[in-house]
Amino acid sequence: MMSEPSIEQVYRDLTSGSRRALAKALSIIESTSPKDREHAMWLLDQCASQPHRTKRIGLTGAPGVGKSTFAEALGMTCVERGERVAVLAVDPSSRKSGGSILGDKVRMQHLSNHPRAFVRPSPSRLALGGTTPTTRDAIIVCEAAGYSTVIVESVGVGQSETDLSDMVDVFLLLVLPTAGDEVQGIKRGIMEMAHAIIVAKTDIDEQAARMATAMYTSALRLLHPPIPSLPVPVLPISSREGSGVSDVVAWLDGVFADGYHQELVDQRRRQRRAWFDAILQQQIVRRLMQHPDVTERLHTLHNDVDNGTRVPTVAVHQFLAHVSLSFQEVI
Repeated sequence: MMSEPSIEQVYRDLTSGSRRALAKALSIIESTSPKDREHAMWLLDQCASQPHRTKRIGLTGAPGVGKSTFAEALGMTCVERGERVAVLAVDPSSRKSGGSILGDKVRMQHLSNHPRAFVRPSPSRLALGGTTPTTRDAIIVCEAAGYSTVIVESVGVGQSETDLSDMVDVFLLLVLPTAGDEVQGIKRGIMEMAHAIIVAKTDIDEQAARMATAMYTSALRLLHPPIPSLPVPVLPISSREGSGVSDVVAWLDGVFADGYHQELVDQRRRQRRAWFDAILQQQIVRRLMQHPDVTERLHTLHNDVDNGTRVPTVAVHQFLAHVSLSFQEVI
């Protein structure tokens, strides 16, 4: 029976290009066991020690819009010109069982079997925002493994993909040309975050695709682009027929050219600060809620709220007043 490789060996194999080591590293990152969390912290510290110039691309859109098909078409175009591509595909988790199908690797058969590509499906664990709690960490690990392009395919919940836009350089919104009133069907918030809108499956109805492209182009004139110097294009594609994918790649090449480099550097700096603040808040709340005095007070207030003897608004106010007295002891 072979012994488990040390975390140091996993890191060495990872940086040497081993896909098996990358899969092992991502499993450690996703694990919630205390031992694996310690290893994950060491591994992430090592992976982030050397900055990598990479491309981070996020894909979102309603279920069935063709995200996986487009991700494979985009990834295959990149690997065929010598790039190494990692795809982090997020699958929805069941609210009843907590399980996920994780079928993206099957849907991307050509890309997942390519020696310069790596496809990793992960369960969302019911996290909001279309990603997983460890997607940002997974991006860092893939970059340390030598993947110059990291594509993150969201769970596709429709309107709440805000987390994904905060962890990638370019955020692509995929829409269908035959989904009815396209502009009304997509909320303004997610359109404001998109760096480009991809009208997918144009082979279904070419006339509808032209109309949808024109409608989105018109609607975007009322919005401010995420990068002020970079207009938001509307790009029609058919991943099945291969048409339009080269136009998306050409547009991406322009975005990642030196002319936009500093804006992307500034964007990543803002994303890292927001990431730090979010984790800090989560950990403070977690530690606070584990304090015996706090949990006892919370139990009492829960009972009062359940019994209708205390209004929830008042209960929260009193809880926070109580917490403020214990805060210094907790920290």
